Amino acid sequence: MTTTRTRFTAPQRLLHWLMAICILSMLFIGVGMVSTITTRYLTLVQIHKPLGIAILVLALIRLTLRIIYGAPSLPADLPEPIKLAAISSQYIFYVLMIAMPLIGWAMLSAAAYPVVLFGSVHLPSILPVSPSLHTLLWRAHHYLAFAFFAFILMHVAAILFHKLVRNDGVFEAMAPVLTQDQRERIDRLE
Repeated sequence: MTTTRTRFTAPQRLLHWLMAICILSMLFIGVGMVSTITTRYLTLVQIHKPLGIAILVLALIRLTLRIIYGAPSLPADLPEPIKLAAISSQYIFYVLMIAMPLIGWAMLSAAAYPVVLFGSVHLPSILPVSPSLHTLLWRAHHYLAFAFFAFILMHVAAILFHKLVRNDGVFEAMAPVLTQDQRERIDRLE
């Protein structure tokens, strides 16, 4: 759903930037987890699990807000292949933001590892114990993390293209704050 607004709502923008921080942190924590055998591994795991569940909850809230409020329309002069890429990438991001934590939770369930949120608060197992299923889910989680990182890099490249080359207001639609020049430009567009 798109709207005639030129910006996402304030809650949508807040969730976008909060999730950007969480997801980038999660990806780097994940790399650290698979790269170390020191005692830091356990600390990283203790951060990784609840952060993943937080991302899942935030993604579901964000998807709900997206359904309710929609999104600003893309620039009318944007070529159709770029519009298709923009719309497709948004769906892919939502799938990854929801699937990655669910796959991680399922992977841990299949290995009989608890998902500890904090203290003695654990999430229930969502799959039966199965070493072969754990391995399959571990691989899926691992490779999807690389895909997620690639999509983030493409997202950053696309937003730089919109801001630095086209200067078409797409960046300003999600910008956390606007300069006076950007506010005036948006006022002219509306």
